[in-house]
Formats: sequence, structure tokens, C-alpha cells
Amino acid sequence: MANVAVYGAGSWGSALAVLLANAGHQVSLIGRQPDEMERLKKQRENARYLPGVVLPPGLLPTTDLTLLKADLVVLSVPSHSVREAARMIKPYLRPGCIVVNTAKGMEEGTHLRLSEVLTEELPKNPIAVLSGPSHAEEVGRDMPTTVVVASDVGTAEVVQDLMMTPKFRVYTNPDVIGVELGGALKNVIALCTGIAEGLGFGDNTKAALMTRGLAEIARLGVALGGHPLTFAGLSGVGDLIVTCTSLHSRNRRAGVALGQGKPLETVLRDVGMVVEGVRAARIAYQLSVEKQIPMPITEQAYKVLFEGADTKVAVADLMLRGKTHELEEVVEMSWLK
Repeated sequence: MANVAVYGAGSWGSALAVLLANAGHQVSLIGRQPDEMERLKKQRENARYLPGVVLPPGLLPTTDLTLLKADLVVLSVPSHSVREAARMIKPYLRPGCIVVNTAKGMEEGTHLRLSEVLTEELPKNPIAVLSGPSHAEEVGRDMPTTVVVASDVGTAEVVQDLMMTPKFRVYTNPDVIGVELGGALKNVIALCTGIAEGLGFGDNTKAALMTRGLAEIARLGVALGGHPLTFAGLSGVGDLIVTCTSLHSRNRRAGVALGQGKPLETVLRDVGMVVEGVRAARIAYQLSVEKQIPMPITEQAYKVLFEGADTKVAVADLMLRGKTHELEEVVEMSWLK
């Protein structure tokens, strides 16, 4: 049994806290709102973010940051809050304690991957990344799920041993770059498949966006140092499938609303939780321009989100692009190298 602290009491943090407590660990679920954490403690349910999931006896909802002196710390905050959260928890961490980041995104402005942000802020702590097709609503209900943890081999295997259960299978991968980029960039494609659905298009359109979207993700990911085969794994095609198709997906739901003509500000307010694909679209587009990587779907997403482009015009622009040969792009992506 390990002493684990989960910092961030949203849906994913709560689900992982439940998972770890049910695995026999002593778990502190640390939030910032005293009233909310007291409510979780009394009701034994996070009714706002994870309704219907019972918090097991081994899970303590709290605001006590001193409980971050744990064997393992799971950081479960939105991507734009990672640096601030790291600075907040730093004084309480034990040197050498592994910090597992679960956010899927990149830092705006710097374009740093989140593990790079954490390495800057927490130089005395090994950093691991947890990613893959894993909706909190299903993990919290103990539905079979597979994920990947990326770090150096030793760190990744420690996390694997602590988190693996009969219903939560954890793979390891040393390709931190590829795992992080796959998890961040698939949110952009999920927004686009949602937009297509909102426009009334069907499965053919969504399959095309997912397939060509994966090509874009891999193309940029390899250019930034990721291993090409990582994008064929859980943090690439696996996470892409679940985020583009699931009713639980905030990015997909936001895309549907955009496709139906709702303004972005209204969509974000109605979703009520962070839609990571919006920030990711800006960052991915900026990187594609900087690195001169063709990413036509991402480019159209950027234009719709930030330049007011009409969604139907964006689809037409994608369909009427210059002719290309599919296998040339597959070779360019180095899938088989």
C-alpha cells in the first residue's frame, strides 16, 4: 500500500483517486475549495464532476497541502493551470517523489510540453505522463481501460506498479514527447469531428477527419521529436478514437455546438468544464507554421475558432485542397521506418 496524493478534484482527479483507493492505497484528494471538499467528505460523492461514483473509505477529500508529502503525487489540473499548480505544490513535495501529470495540452506562449513545464518548476522530482483513451466517467465506474505512462523506464515502471488493477491496464513508453503530443493534439481533431456532426454530416466525414487528423498529429509529432509508432498506440489513435466518438468527450460536444452555429463563448460556458482543444488548436497551428508542417484540418479549426471562419466554408476548403497521393504522406510520416 502506498500513500498517494491527487491534486485537483475535478472529474479526472476524482476518478483516479477512486481507482487508487480501490486498489488499496491511502489516497488524499486535494482541492482548493474548503466548502466543496467538506461536501465531498460528507456525501462521499463528487456530484458536480463525477456524479454517481461513490468515494471509497480509503479516500480523504481535503484541502490540506501537507498531505502532498506522499509516495506518489498525481497532478490533475487543466493544462493552463499546470505551472501555477506546480509552484503551489512544490514546497510540500518530498525530493524524489514522482509527480504524474494527467493534463493533455501544451503551454500557451512558450509552446512547452507540460512535462517540460513541470521539469522547470519541480527539478527535484521525477515527472511521468499519464495518457490514453480514458474518460473519467468510465474509470470511476471501474470499466476496463488501458492507458500509457511515459517517463524514463524506472519511473514509468514504479507508476505502472502502483496504478495497475484488473480493470485499469497500464503500459509504459519512454517516448514522452510522442505520448504528450498525441494526447494534446487529438483534442483539435475531436473538435473538428464534433463540428462535422453539428453540421449534419455523417460517419464518412468523421472517419475522414479522424484518419487524416491522425496523419497531421503524427506529422507534427515526429517533427518535434516523437517516435512515429507512438501515434499508432494508446496516446495516439486510441485516444483519438475515444475523444472523437464518445458522448463523454467535452471536445466533441463543444464541436457539435459550434457546428450548430453557437458562438465559441457560449459553447465554452455551456460545457462548463475546460475544453482543451481550443487552446491546443492555437498552439498546434502556430507550431505548424513555425515548423512548416502541413496541417490543413488544424488550420481550418484555427480559422473557425479564432478568425470567425464559417464552418461550411472550412469544410469546402478542406475538400477542395490540391490533389495528393495518400501513400506519399504515409511514407513522409515515417510510419514504417
